[in-house]
Amino acid sequence: MASIDLKNIAHSYDPTAKDPIFALQPFNLHWEDGGTYALLGPSGCGKSTMLNIMSGLLTPSHGQLLVDNKDVTHLPTTQRNIAQVFQFPVIYKSKTIYENLAFPLRCIKMNKHDIDRRVKEVADLLNLTNILSKSANSVSADTKQLISVGRGLVRENVSAILMDEPLTVIDPQLKFELRRKLKEISARYGHTLIYVTHDQNEAMTLADQVVVMDKGQIMQMGSPEELFENPSHMHVGYFIGSPAMNFMNCRLSDQGIHIDDHFVPMELEGIADSAALNMGVRPEYVSFSDTPVANSVPAEIVEVQNLGKYAIATAKFGNQRVKARLSGKSKLPSGATNLVLHKEHMRLYVDGHLYSAS
Repeated sequence: MASIDLKNIAHSYDPTAKDPIFALQPFNLHWEDGGTYALLGPSGCGKSTMLNIMSGLLTPSHGQLLVDNKDVTHLPTTQRNIAQVFQFPVIYKSKTIYENLAFPLRCIKMNKHDIDRRVKEVADLLNLTNILSKSANSVSADTKQLISVGRGLVRENVSAILMDEPLTVIDPQLKFELRRKLKEISARYGHTLIYVTHDQNEAMTLADQVVVMDKGQIMQMGSPEELFENPSHMHVGYFIGSPAMNFMNCRLSDQGIHIDDHFVPMELEGIADSAALNMGVRPEYVSFSDTPVANSVPAEIVEVQNLGKYAIATAKFGNQRVKARLSGKSKLPSGATNLVLHKEHMRLYVDGHLYSAS
């Protein structure tokens, strides 16, 4: 177990170019010892590049990597005491499942008794106990990936476990169960676990802290609740939530904001006249009323998607379209209605960033 610090890290795959293109823009990041983290973002945003820098598969073109305050920037992977699990299975097909799990322990010369104990512990966690004697080549793709995950978990004294979308090939129901087990394993053994994914559900259910990335930049790091309630950037609002956060174009006026003809009183300062303004509100905090009420605006329902347990209703007013997530037990609206925007849950974004008076 270890803390990990990335100091002024940036990476270009061609740093000598006149105008190098950076896969990772300069950033600082601290991973607490024993923390459970997720790197979340779309394909190509720099998640795997960051993970490979931590494991030693890549040397950053700029900055330092510290593990427990020791500079390991230029140390090879073998000297970092870090386990990494990849998106697709990395196993020895000619060996049994038992031998695959035991191999990392044999490499560090653990005694036979402790190897047997540890292999059986991990096999039990991953439901592999009854097939340990089978050839790794004879099992399904799901099981091969479980073996690969087990190889990453089997060493007890690793500084960190890095996982690069390891559940991609796993059956959806098994994936749900395995996420729960990974969280349990992390809590039980105190590993620093860093998990890369493009799936917000994986990130939000597994990690205590989620790092949202886009185009090589860290957009926000926070708890699942923080990312949901207070996205620091519009990208985070778009990427977190199902459906995504609603964003409505608005304009500045005396003592508040106008969303088309709807006025929202707010105390604002330091906003340039040229700034692009958007008001954000989660679909969970939008509701409808048959009659006009406080904070409501006349609107028209243009679409309703009934998804069983809940429904997504889309309403239009002026030039705005707003989605509401409604309980499946709610009366589904239709036609003319009053859209209620709850001010306490509305967030103002200035040039894409969350507005703060300070």
